[in-house]
Amino acid sequence: MENSVAKDDSETSSVDQGYVVGKHVYGNLYGVRREILADKDLLEKTMLDAAMASGARIIDMKSWVVQGPKGGVSVIVLVQESHLALHTWVEYGYATVDIYTCGEHTDPRKGLRVVFEVLKPKKHAVHYVIRDSRREEIVASEV
Repeated sequence: MENSVAKDDSETSSVDQGYVVGKHVYGNLYGVRREILADKDLLEKTMLDAAMASGARIIDMKSWVVQGPKGGVSVIVLVQESHLALHTWVEYGYATVDIYTCGEHTDPRKGLRVVFEVLKPKKHAVHYVIRDSRREEIVASEV
């Protein structure tokens, strides 16, 4: 596990971009301050900003708070190009993030950077996957 955010290189994979169906970045964020993980308003703004940074067009957003032990906040942003999701577990200082976009004009890694800037995890495990219509296997790499 390394503490770096997805790089901004133009080479997303060896896949010809003409066949890419989608780009997917997802991961686990550890050691996030509890007050951040419990702040629904902040997390909503963060995910809307992440959608815009990704180049996606926002359709709707839903969020809710789960009370009690193992509680947290979930934020889902529906975009024309797919979705963004964030789920937090306050007592563990833990969150998961999932940003999936379609279209050459989008880059979910830019949205991930926004999430990292706000949540500031001490550690993380993140993966970037190219969804390619020409292949049955998934082209994945750690970022």
